[in-house]
Amino acid sequence: MTTYSVLVVDDEPDIRQVVSDILQDEGYEVTVAANAAEARTRYAGDTPDLVLLDIWMPDTDGIALLREWREDQTTTHPPVIMISGHGTVETAVEAIRIGAYDFLEKPLSTAKLLITVERALETVALQAENLTLKTRLSPAAGFVGHSEALEDLRNLINRIAVTDQPVMIRGEAGCGKGVAARSVHQAGGSASGPFVEVNLGALPPESIALELFGAEKEGEITPGQLEQAGGGTLVLDEVGDLDMDTQAKLLSALEAGRFFRVGGSTPLEPKFRIVATSNQDLEQKLADKRFREDLFYRLSAVTIQIPPLRAHREDIPDLIQHYVQLITDSQHLPFRRFSTSSVNYLRNRPWPGNVRELINFIHRVLLTTSSEVIEAEETREVMGQSATPLDAVEEKNAWRDFGQPLRTAREHFERDYLEFHLLQTRGNISELARRAELERTHLYRKLKGLGLNPKDEKYRQ
Repeated sequence: MTTYSVLVVDDEPDIRQVVSDILQDEGYEVTVAANAAEARTRYAGDTPDLVLLDIWMPDTDGIALLREWREDQTTTHPPVIMISGHGTVETAVEAIRIGAYDFLEKPLSTAKLLITVERALETVALQAENLTLKTRLSPAAGFVGHSEALEDLRNLINRIAVTDQPVMIRGEAGCGKGVAARSVHQAGGSASGPFVEVNLGALPPESIALELFGAEKEGEITPGQLEQAGGGTLVLDEVGDLDMDTQAKLLSALEAGRFFRVGGSTPLEPKFRIVATSNQDLEQKLADKRFREDLFYRLSAVTIQIPPLRAHREDIPDLIQHYVQLITDSQHLPFRRFSTSSVNYLRNRPWPGNVRELINFIHRVLLTTSSEVIEAEETREVMGQSATPLDAVEEKNAWRDFGQPLRTAREHFERDYLEFHLLQTRGNISELARRAELERTHLYRKLKGLGLNPKDEKYRQ
């Protein structure tokens, strides 16, 4: 059972104590604040699931505090129930308009207080559930749009899903390979089982085998992802990043239907469907002897090619509408919409990062603008701002100082080069290694030596 947290804000000690006792008796976690200053501290420290907020307080009135919270677009917005001993209809209407869930008058009725709190929290829970259902309603429903390319893709996924064959999903970064993998899972016979994704591109090479197969050491067992996927679907994201030794172990496990944990001697035989994804040139890896041919053909019994966003631009208006709704619902933001001119502008952008780049851009616009209708001018302005970090890297050009030693100049250039591509790939080591044509082990050492951390939040904006 979920334990909800409630913040009670009231300048009257007796009211705070009584309301706190009532809610605690019902199983809620309660914190209290005597004024707006204390309320800000409690709210910022650990955002509660619900707030009971008095209107009349000595420092800042509740209406002003509610407006302040609602205008802060960097945090989620829990439901706020306003309380007042001498409120008016106009005050109640203003509170609801700003975003209050309800308005209660003092003296508080225990029964009405509890039912209002319960309904407010139920509303939040339903919104979260609806948000989940929107993306997981039916087979292949995760793809948004009505283009012929997406219809063909949905039909292919639904045909493939009913088999138990391994599936290889290929396409550019950000085009929806993860959505396709989940759609295959949901439409197939393993839909009721676990859906386990292994992001190989984010793992150091030496950790991949332990992550996949698990480990046994001195009686302590660490289950691997193959084991955890039993009865469901295992997704190997960016399978091209597997080293040759791990490729051999994986192939052996798939052929034999069993495997051993690292350091273990007991065979494990979990049944799962395997889905592999890649945005790399695997054929070139085969030619270079960096990917096993037998593993490639086993994993690609069936191949799904995801089209880049530029190949189905007609879906961009649907994508914008869908993700505006999704983001505003999930983060309790006021509803906004992009104007027709703004949508047309976005439809004609190149989107090299595909749908993922579009979603991140929509999110940025919703957080950094305030107008109800987002016009093309605002959209162009934010689009220009989003490129600034890359421009800053390009403009540094520290390596152009010919008066410094060659080694120093090379380090400057390498740092600028790798930081530029870390920003472009949003810290994806697999994609960075592909662009730089470096083995990931060597790349990790290079980044560490240059003081660059691919997990730094600035690369994931």
